Amino acid sequence: MRPSQSHDNSQKNLFFSIILNIVITVSQVIGGFVSGSLALLSDALHNFTDVVSLIISYVASKFSAKSATSDKTFGYKRAEIMAAFVNSASLIIIAIILIKESIVHFLNPRTINSDLVIWLSALAIVGNGLSVLLLLKDRKSNMNLASAYFHLLTDMMASVAVLAGGLLMKFYSVYWIDSVLTFAIAVYLIFVGIKLFKNSFQVLMLYTPSDIDIESIVTKINSLPLVKNMHHVHIWQLNEFELHLEAEIDFEEDITLSKFDKLLVEIEGILLKDYGINHITIQPEFNKSDNKNIIVQD
Repeated sequence: MRPSQSHDNSQKNLFFSIILNIVITVSQVIGGFVSGSLALLSDALHNFTDVVSLIISYVASKFSAKSATSDKTFGYKRAEIMAAFVNSASLIIIAIILIKESIVHFLNPRTINSDLVIWLSALAIVGNGLSVLLLLKDRKSNMNLASAYFHLLTDMMASVAVLAGGLLMKFYSVYWIDSVLTFAIAVYLIFVGIKLFKNSFQVLMLYTPSDIDIESIVTKINSLPLVKNMHHVHIWQLNEFELHLEAEIDFEEDITLSKFDKLLVEIEGILLKDYGINHITIQPEFNKSDNKNIIVQD
């Protein structure tokens, strides 16, 4: 199969997964209000975050073929990060509301239409199961689809918990279990939301990735022949796949451009192999009178 055909098939599988999850989410929202089940509504919220995640993955896949332009030199590479930031913030807020409601319902349990909970959670399990199967193969070769795959897998597990709660309500009239499941799912959503919010916020703020040691990089580059001092270093993450570094290097000698190019290839190899930095911009200097600190505020 040609790469373009494989890419098209991946997009089709992703599109079908989106449709399936939209159907599941709408069904669970309606069913949650009709049955009075908060657990079903919280599972619907989880499914909704999956729909958003899948749409982001689909759009990112579509836009990946687009070239950068003079007014969009980075293209649309940060759209996914922006969406993740907004999505995670709203997820945390809604989950907190669900926790509050679950406590109220636990203290004042009400009768719930358990049959509706059982059927709709079973529908969610089947729908998410099909989505997981659709993305099973593609997840091995595409990080974007791998992320969507694991979202769907965890959502299917949450639906299994809601189904178990529905069965307990139907056969044992244990209606407080709905509030307990709602609380548990909401706490899980907050955990996922905070992690996603933190990661997306750090990328948007151009923080140095936590696993990158700038001092180590400077020490290693300074040990190379002819390199006198690496300074004015900036390292940031553009998106999930691109890690950028820009820096100034003061050389021991007034080297030729061809010699600088040779050293640059060596520097790029070190930064890519040891630190995963794949976009590098170096400004060469010789006896320039400027601030030689590693970090310089522009």
